[in-house]
Amino acid sequence: MNYFSSDFKLGILGGGQLGKMLLFDTRKFDIQTYILDPSDEAPSKIACNKFFQGDLMDYETVYNFGKQVDVLTFEIELVNLEALTQLENEGLKIYPSPKTLKGIQNKGVQKEFYAKNNIPTAPFERFENLENLKSKISNLQLPFVWKCTEFGYDGNGVKVIRQVSDLDNLPNVECIAETMVPFKNELAVIVVRNPSGEIKTYPVVEMEFHPEANQVEYVICPARIDDKVAEKARAIALNVSKNFNHVGLLAVEMFQTQDDEILVNEVAPRPHNSGHYSIEASYTSQFENHLRAILDLPLGNTDSKVAGIMVNLVGAEGFSGDVVYENIETILGWDGVTPHIYGKKQTRPFRKMGHVTIVNEDMAEARRIAEEVKNTIKVISGQ
Repeated sequence: MNYFSSDFKLGILGGGQLGKMLLFDTRKFDIQTYILDPSDEAPSKIACNKFFQGDLMDYETVYNFGKQVDVLTFEIELVNLEALTQLENEGLKIYPSPKTLKGIQNKGVQKEFYAKNNIPTAPFERFENLENLKSKISNLQLPFVWKCTEFGYDGNGVKVIRQVSDLDNLPNVECIAETMVPFKNELAVIVVRNPSGEIKTYPVVEMEFHPEANQVEYVICPARIDDKVAEKARAIALNVSKNFNHVGLLAVEMFQTQDDEILVNEVAPRPHNSGHYSIEASYTSQFENHLRAILDLPLGNTDSKVAGIMVNLVGAEGFSGDVVYENIETILGWDGVTPHIYGKKQTRPFRKMGHVTIVNEDMAEARRIAEEVKNTIKVISGQ
């Protein structure tokens, strides 16, 4: 099939920042793209060929959108599975497939998938709702990690339960209680695979989290870990990919335990925050490789050209309203520093508004500059 400068249409469900960054590569290759997103102010609207506003969880909306494109992908997992399944049954190519998505969309189902397929993961128990969990709290060892099984994102839907009262005010929805893992590092490996079976992994990255927001604050590539641990992490990520039989990108988040075991935390079947560094630091960015994979093109080189660190730009506490990027001119004057602004007009505390990539031959220097970037640029609101 001729994808380039042709009538071929790629559909993307979701028009957030991940879609916007993917569109950089569709424009580079002159591939037509259609976007469906519930917000008329979606960041991707600026860069696609056609934009449709609609509910991603509505069957008819997703089905009718899918009928207009030749290949369908998504940048968010919260989409109508029944519509995707029907479209696939009618012959539409959807990557990752609805079957893969079904095993990932619900975190309880995802955790049970790991247990069934002997993929190392932290012990857990699944509950139909919060009240059910509370009734069995005496059987659970504190502290544990509470996670809602659906609709969680960017630290929302996750809470460490250190005492019973920490359960107060949580939603009464299906959830899991997961044993708290004393870990050395939180790691991630991105796997890319095309329908022909070509498969590659990006280097292992290390993630530093904000202690309050439970969001990634820094992503460091390569991870500052022993080579044997890195090899183990990549091997486990490949095994996860094989079991899910995914096509496209699969980001596998993991814990490195105190005795250097690797436990899978969760996965995302799409471009991921842990791969944003690749735009500047890798030979082929995660977004270009997702595009290559879903179109069954040869995969690009996943190696890094240089050490890369990503800093998330999130809304500062105490600020809501029209966004202002304070001191952005200052960091633009520093070598190897590249800001990416997502295009969200309104800021609020901890909302992801952009990221900054720092590249340097020296990892320690890159980390130092990353800290300086974090302390300099502020995402606030105008008066």
